[in-house]
Amino acid sequence: MTTDCLNCPLRPRSVFAPMQAQELDFMRHFKTGELKGDAGTTLMLEGANSPQLYTALTGMGLRYKTLKSGERQVINFVLPGDFIGLQAGVMKEMQHSVEATTPMTLCVFDRKNLWRLFRDCPERAYDLTWLAALEEHLLGENLAIVGHMNGLSRIACAFIRLHDRCAALGLAHDGRVPLPYRQQDLADALGLSLVHTNKTLRHLRRGGAARWVNGRLEVLDYDLLCGIAGLDPSRSPMKRPLI
Repeated sequence: MTTDCLNCPLRPRSVFAPMQAQELDFMRHFKTGELKGDAGTTLMLEGANSPQLYTALTGMGLRYKTLKSGERQVINFVLPGDFIGLQAGVMKEMQHSVEATTPMTLCVFDRKNLWRLFRDCPERAYDLTWLAALEEHLLGENLAIVGHMNGLSRIACAFIRLHDRCAALGLAHDGRVPLPYRQQDLADALGLSLVHTNKTLRHLRRGGAARWVNGRLEVLDYDLLCGIAGLDPSRSPMKRPLI
């Protein structure tokens, strides 16, 4: 059964900005259905002109670019609440691919109705613009991290960000959050070799900061991990719109 926006499990989460009644009503009509994909399913393909846009409702995935060598470069990770396909909606084709890492459920929107969003619901259109600006900001931060942080700090920063996002989505259980990726995926995203990533993960585990085992991340000492990452442990999470 398709989840009604009224009963969306993400909407009550404090990390998402509340919707006004008219915005919620618009989203109920904007959504055309749901798509379920198994782990390994390509949800959007680089260079493709997709007729649909998505919001991840459940499950996790990743974004990546395919290099001329045939190898892939992980750009970042997809979590529930992330909007997928804006590039195809605006630029006519995707500039990267999106793959499901776990079974995923996605809310589906018809790309043809994207401009109706700007015309009929400017509040939602502003939210979409805000999300695009956030993506640009995060890519800039990632570039700065890769350019100026050592491997230990890069992984610590990634762990804190992923931990905080998962916790805000209600995905934390017994002090652990899901992190269903391969070490190679993390290494790619952070510009590290697999060997260096493996050594750094052992260092964080032995130092009592964090442990990543069997697809679950456990932050053993939050303040210590923040210190390694150069982050303030008392910072407040940023509210974001939910499309």
